[in-house]
Amino acid sequence: MSAIITDQLRIVNSESFVAGIASTSNSYYVWIGLPNATEFDSNWNENPPAPKDAFNEENDYWDTMIALKRINASDAVRVVRKLDWTSGTTYEMYRHDYSRSNLSPQTSSTNLYDTNFYVVNSDYRVYICLQNGTDPENPDGRPSLDEPLFTDLEPRSAGSSGDGYIWKYLYTIKPTDLVKFDSTSFIPVPQNWESNNDVAAVRNNASTSGQLKIVTITNRGVGYGTATTYNNVPIEGDGDGATCSVVVNAAGKINSVEVTDGGSNYTFGTVNLSRVGLTNPSGSTDAAFNVIIPPQGGHGADVYRELGANRVLIYSRLENDITNPDFITGNQFARIGIVKDPYAYGSTNKLTLSRASAVYALKLTGAGSTNTSFTPDNFVTQKIGIGSTAVGRVVNWNSTTGVLKYWQDRRVAGFNTDGTADTSPDYGYKLFRFTSSPTTGAGTTVFGGSNNLNIDTNFGTSVAPGLSTSINNRTYNLGMSFVQGVANPEVEKYTGEIIYVDNRASVTRSSQQKEDIKIVLEF
Repeated sequence: MSAIITDQLRIVNSESFVAGIASTSNSYYVWIGLPNATEFDSNWNENPPAPKDAFNEENDYWDTMIALKRINASDAVRVVRKLDWTSGTTYEMYRHDYSRSNLSPQTSSTNLYDTNFYVVNSDYRVYICLQNGTDPENPDGRPSLDEPLFTDLEPRSAGSSGDGYIWKYLYTIKPTDLVKFDSTSFIPVPQNWESNNDVAAVRNNASTSGQLKIVTITNRGVGYGTATTYNNVPIEGDGDGATCSVVVNAAGKINSVEVTDGGSNYTFGTVNLSRVGLTNPSGSTDAAFNVIIPPQGGHGADVYRELGANRVLIYSRLENDITNPDFITGNQFARIGIVKDPYAYGSTNKLTLSRASAVYALKLTGAGSTNTSFTPDNFVTQKIGIGSTAVGRVVNWNSTTGVLKYWQDRRVAGFNTDGTADTSPDYGYKLFRFTSSPTTGAGTTVFGGSNNLNIDTNFGTSVAPGLSTSINNRTYNLGMSFVQGVANPEVEKYTGEIIYVDNRASVTRSSQQKEDIKIVLEF
């Protein structure tokens, strides 16, 4: 049995994904992670490996996650390929019948959406090419010479070069969308096309479904008499009311055809010359035409269907926020991803914070703490009981606030990066958390920095967690909740669904920079 998943399903899925982000019942987050990528692969930064999709890898993604930022409805938009208008390029025209048995002439595509049938101009206006100069002498079209610049609602040529192109204006990309969603490969499509007031004129102009705009000549024929223009030539098929104007040249051939009334409800049709008495002698070559059928609803009625918007671009900006410092500085990240519906820490309720920390933290105190240094990714330890040691890896140390952020994964519990057990682990195979309540014979001292410091067990309680600290009359927000000097992540690890992962060369975060993350999901 032969079957296909149609392009329309992909377009519907992209629509559903955007709607899911906008729904208040869902929580989508962009996350960053993996501070020590070169320990996984020494060549990581030169050639990041492809992510793996397995439950085991998903656990590792969580263990090496640093922070998350919520994706809002305004952060997701449907996009299409970016096809800049360039003089001298032959674009493909919109046609309803590209297929395996009718490949597009320029790109040999089997479907419309893979062809170059639309452009964005230098003013960020988007146009569909309805006619690319196709005629019997140029069956594959001609180079485009006139850049379309107009915003007229009806299709027309762009200039006076005579290149034969007819363009249909669709929309202009807004400056705010350019800042967030423009990329080297994709352009955004306006959100909520069906109700967006900014595009109402184009949408309403689409008018009746099946309204014809273009008829091409595939054979000019011969023997049609002297040079004459024939008006109201009917276009016959399953629709009604379409007519065109046909010009015969001095050689008795069809010189041109122009739709004068698009009619309605056509899914096929042809020009019937005989209805206006336009015939040629027996044995002469008959003219032939190709009636181009517009998409459902007409050109501009549903831009997502018309342009094939089966991709979604997610935008997220990482900024250093002193009121919520979840995105650390002074260390790297080499992995980004998207997770759907993670839980808040210690809860079965979905996470709703705008930003969330995915690491653990300690509030440290002791002599020389402001002069103490911790090296990113180095090991820190705490003896929490007889024969029991908690081990972590440094994510970030703030000597001013005394907050040490750390992460723990299998490598701090006697396992290698590939998941195999070390034959002689330094501290055994059990992963212990750092604690403000060690057992007898242990203590709250944290080792691994240039000085040994202690967990500040007086910082925060379960009733009144420590959220900030005041130093020299200045308040520092910590971005996490500390109880007796210990803070858990704000997200419950291993919950929700990680739906996207991207490994990339390591990026070092500093206090002076921002990162714009743009993720394109293809359905």
